[in-house]
Amino acid sequence: MIIKKKKDFNPRIMEDDKSSGIKFYPMLTAKDGTPVFAMRLFEISPGGYTPRHQHSWEHEVYIIGGGGFVLKGEEKIEIGKDDFIFVEPSELHQFQAGEDGMSIICVVPNEGQPS
Repeated sequence: MIIKKKKDFNPRIMEDDKSSGIKFYPMLTAKDGTPVFAMRLFEISPGGYTPRHQHSWEHEVYIIGGGGFVLKGEEKIEIGKDDFIFVEPSELHQFQAGEDGMSIICVVPNEGQPS
């Protein structure tokens, strides 16, 4: 069993031409010995956003705080605390934080976790 505490992590800051205002915490990954899935925490500042992208793997998302929108292709859908989202493989998507920011837990196969 592995138990980690968020306070022990230094987040990776994601700020470039495709994303803005993101603190990324790779909480449990293959580096920890997880055989199949990686669990990550994203803290998105007010008005921040993830890259608009798609990939061959699915992922599951749980909104643990705040809210905003998820883009599903061209459709913009409002989301908030305690929403669960399944992003299908190859589905074009993006998360956009609202005025209070947004915190999400995201689970992907290990192949979807950057090294």
